[in-house]
Amino acid sequence: MSAPRIVDRERYLERIAEVRAGTSARQVAYPIKVREIEVIRTAMVGSGLVRLTFGGAGTAGFEAHSPDEHVRLIFPEPDGTLRLPAPNGSMLSWPKPFPTTRKYTVRRYDAATGELDLDFALHGEGIASDWARTAEPGMTVHIAGPPGGLIVPHTYDRYLLGGDLTALPAIARRLEELPRSAAGWSFIEVADASEQIELAAPENFEVRWLRPGELARAVQEVEIHDGERVFVWLAGEAGALKPLRRWVRDDLKLAADDYDITGYWRRGAADHDDDHDH
Repeated sequence: MSAPRIVDRERYLERIAEVRAGTSARQVAYPIKVREIEVIRTAMVGSGLVRLTFGGAGTAGFEAHSPDEHVRLIFPEPDGTLRLPAPNGSMLSWPKPFPTTRKYTVRRYDAATGELDLDFALHGEGIASDWARTAEPGMTVHIAGPPGGLIVPHTYDRYLLGGDLTALPAIARRLEELPRSAAGWSFIEVADASEQIELAAPENFEVRWLRPGELARAVQEVEIHDGERVFVWLAGEAGALKPLRRWVRDDLKLAADDYDITGYWRRGAADHDDDHDH
């Protein structure tokens, strides 16, 4: 579902509206910028996520249109050098070798206040989660993106959302942004009940909190009626998603535009990049 990059803002906003009013999900690109943003507050979201709220001049004009869109946080190299990409029209030219970056879902952007929320999973150790643990108001970081997002129409009969703690910010945002009449299922793996959070799910959504290793079985037990149009969105540890990729393709036989499965991380890999299947 790759999409040509649309430079003119009016054109890509029209494209987003067109896809939302249609019948199938599509990737829509929007111009990428590099921004320096400032931490203005921090808060725990359950026991597993820390939310950093950013502001400052760098968040002005931020583009936010899709619950699973992401930004890249750009970190200094071990020698302290910060290597930023250069603007290249509506895209970016990245230095080689590629800088140290990590992708994070845009949890919320408020155009009126300029506030941008990113939620960081605190499981394990990593350059981004370690930074987020110690972040304080006044600290700054550079971000690039979002490069676009998956626009999902509100015309499906049901929505099946699932993932682990790293997918929770995107699931939470999608549940908030779906029409209140939407129906479906949401399955989230967490370590224990302390990681569960309040979700603004539509009334006809079944929300189930699972323990590690339970996602694949729970998802495959849903009952989808003949003739129902279902959109499936799954994300988390890449290896755990393998059986679900096969299930969506071979058993549900969904069209490529009716699902999105993304490996957000891979066990044992510190710098795994997203592994998409759609």
